[in-house]
Amino acid sequence: MIPPVNDKLTVLFVTSEVAPLIKTGGLADISASLPVALMHSGVDIRVLMPGYPSVIEGIKSKGRLTSFPSIGELPQCQLLAGKLPNGVPALIVDSVLFNRPGGPYNDANGKDWPDNDLRFGLLSYMGAVLSSSASPIAWRPRVVHCNDWQAGLTPTYLQFIQGEKARTMITIHNLAYQGIFPPSTVSRLGLQPSCFQPDGVEYYGNMSFLKAGLYYSSRITTVSPTYAQEIQGEELGFGMQGLLQHRSSQITGILNGIDTDAWDPEGDPYIERYFNAARLPAKLDNKRALQRRMGLALEDEMPIIGLISRLTYQKGTDVFLSAAEELAASPAQLAILGSGDAGMQDALQDLARAHPGQVAVHIGYDEGLAHQIEAGADMFLMPSRFEPCGLNQMYSQRYGTVPVVNSTGGLKDSVVDATQEHINDKTATGFVFNGVTREAVVGAMKRALTTFKNKKVWRQIQKTGMSKDFSWEASAARYIEIYRQLAG
Repeated sequence: MIPPVNDKLTVLFVTSEVAPLIKTGGLADISASLPVALMHSGVDIRVLMPGYPSVIEGIKSKGRLTSFPSIGELPQCQLLAGKLPNGVPALIVDSVLFNRPGGPYNDANGKDWPDNDLRFGLLSYMGAVLSSSASPIAWRPRVVHCNDWQAGLTPTYLQFIQGEKARTMITIHNLAYQGIFPPSTVSRLGLQPSCFQPDGVEYYGNMSFLKAGLYYSSRITTVSPTYAQEIQGEELGFGMQGLLQHRSSQITGILNGIDTDAWDPEGDPYIERYFNAARLPAKLDNKRALQRRMGLALEDEMPIIGLISRLTYQKGTDVFLSAAEELAASPAQLAILGSGDAGMQDALQDLARAHPGQVAVHIGYDEGLAHQIEAGADMFLMPSRFEPCGLNQMYSQRYGTVPVVNSTGGLKDSVVDATQEHINDKTATGFVFNGVTREAVVGAMKRALTTFKNKKVWRQIQKTGMSKDFSWEASAARYIEIYRQLAG
């Protein structure tokens, strides 16, 4: 354990993406907002991330701290220091491995970079060195917080570093992504050969970055309490349920928060008109603006169903497509934003062409349009087969857009089903169905569409959702509690 210079809690937060500098999904949003909440709570935190071109360009007032020699096939690199756009101190791994066009994990054609093992092995190695007495810089963390498989080897490298070192924690944002590579990766990354065994990084004959993190970390967290239980079962354990069951007492589920400054209907720069729970009629102006932008018919009483998603099997896009004709005939308008599977993209565009003015589809990602859908839609559909946490159901409630969700992961933990009991006691915030089937999705949506006609009940559901606190404050307090337990 590294003794503190003073009583301040020091944490190194290792992640592969941070919004708005680099983003492929929810990890980037969490890596931007959680460290801010921790910093405001008094934690001395540094974010360690790769030096992609967009990161090097977006980090201001950066300077070179030191250089690191090569190890195994990991090339030498530079360590830069600066600040993220949100003001959190950042440490940047500047290497030829990251200085390339394309995305953080894929090239311009969507194919995985063939050297992702080296790229994120380097990130993990840097996380370990900076968290030990081998670090060449004065600042030392008492805890290193690793995120997903890309940082999963940090606890493994630390296991074999001599001297004082930080305690380790890994957060599973999505267990389905496991960082699996051939056995030869062990020697390429300069890891000890002895770690390639079932009690280590070996995973069904290959090696897994995530398995390594789950085995060697002092603590494990997930992004919702329900997901922490789901991943210990066969259906969502993705082959790691045995290890997770074995480590059950060290697993904690903490529901993510959201950036309540960026997602605030009272001051959102992307939307047509500000509103809050006391000024809900103003939401209608945002509905009209959304209809105009997406080419939907200007009908105030026609309910709009919003959907913003990666277009994948996990997200239930296939089931949504099977139900879309019936939902449109309810009648309702559909406002869809997303990208992913090419076949699903084509099917959605065909659907929009078949229903002009009633179904609108935007392929790709557009931050402004995402805010406008949340502000202008009446309800928001999330038919995910599994959802570790989910953010849009929280954004939706904050904007008075009633979520309709599958009972899984963070969706189950953050949406209260509008049963008659919950309507009566005024705790209902959305509509929850069990199992992603066409019948379940249509059934829940019909419940929502029927309730939409009862303006008094609908308004109460909206207001209850808008009153919920989805800020990071409570979640950050839970993380700090675990950090302090680890730091002693």
